[in-house]
Amino acid sequence: VMKPGEAEVVPNLAIDPFDKVFLGDPYAYHDMIREAGPVVWLDSVGAFAMARYEEVKDSLRDHETFCSSRGVGTLDFAKETPFRPPSLLLEADPPLHDRTRSMMNRIVSLKALKELRPRWQAKAEELVDRLVERRRFDAVKDLSEIFPMMIFPDTIGLRDDGREHLLDYATIVFNAFGPDNDVLREGNEGKEAAIEWVAEACKRDNLKEGGWGMAVFEAADRGECTHEEAERLVRSFLSAGVDTTVNGIGHMVLALAGHPEEYQKLRSNPSLVRRAFEESLRWDSTVQTFFRTTTKRVEVGGAEIPEGQKVLLFLAAANRDPLHWDEPDAFRIERNTSGHVGFGFGIHQCLGQMVARLEGELIGTAIAERVASIRLTGAPVRRLNNTLHAIDSVPVEVEPA
Repeated sequence: VMKPGEAEVVPNLAIDPFDKVFLGDPYAYHDMIREAGPVVWLDSVGAFAMARYEEVKDSLRDHETFCSSRGVGTLDFAKETPFRPPSLLLEADPPLHDRTRSMMNRIVSLKALKELRPRWQAKAEELVDRLVERRRFDAVKDLSEIFPMMIFPDTIGLRDDGREHLLDYATIVFNAFGPDNDVLREGNEGKEAAIEWVAEACKRDNLKEGGWGMAVFEAADRGECTHEEAERLVRSFLSAGVDTTVNGIGHMVLALAGHPEEYQKLRSNPSLVRRAFEESLRWDSTVQTFFRTTTKRVEVGGAEIPEGQKVLLFLAAANRDPLHWDEPDAFRIERNTSGHVGFGFGIHQCLGQMVARLEGELIGTAIAERVASIRLTGAPVRRLNNTLHAIDSVPVEVEPA
């Protein structure tokens, strides 16, 4: 146990991880944060931060010390009220978290996905066939934004009108984990209707029979949660179910287009597709950062963090930590990516990771079987977001197989 005054002085870094230049290319700064020490202080956000793999993973695993119920963004729910009721999954601690999570795990199960797979696969193949015929297309606008919208809203059982609001809603939610800055204001402009649409779409009366949304309300009928909780749990599907996979698929195509030798490995061995998707998540993590709040004084790597402090965890920096990964900046589809934190880690690990993995696998397989080569025809365009490394456009040209 350290005596008072023995703790190492935490380095203070004069960078703002939510500033436009940083968000445009976060990887340019990660080395500096990792090298500064296991824990740093960021004046810009008034929070501690960690960017090395071991410390980030340990903090995610230690949910009792680094809690989520006080918000996984800049706001401390113990002091301020968020713009929407907290998520019962992402922003909850045990025992509430365990109760809602195990209930949701029964709905988003391997069995459920097995049943959906043939239908999803047919849609993936049909979409990729159309694009291969065109030869030139935008891997975001024409592929990664289209595919999740072809399958996910129907799986939840959402009403047919207004589904385009889902992408806008996710932008708002993930922006809100950061500070009230220009990125948030500009990103959210003109998207007010999305918040209202989602609030309505989560209501039982607006959900179709047989979807995952209705299954949540049926669990509430059985007493597994309240009906008010059911509405909030359906909302969790909608905030995290589309934009994250849009960017995950977009990054996979970007990675494969930029690494032709890796793409040829996938072509000659399509069973590597799952690894390729995991490696693309490690190499360019869709969710870049999440916060935790300390529930007690804690020592990390010789540094002392007091109770009640926000701690910013750089998931993407952890996924490229040279202390943990061999040649971390290289995209290699045969790499063992086990333990990457692109989906988080521990009890709050992403609920929809099996959904994302299946989508990535189906699109990756459809491309590998139909496309001899894929190349960029222009520079990818980023869409700035406080939490996501989002991508707006990836123009490509493909050579049909």
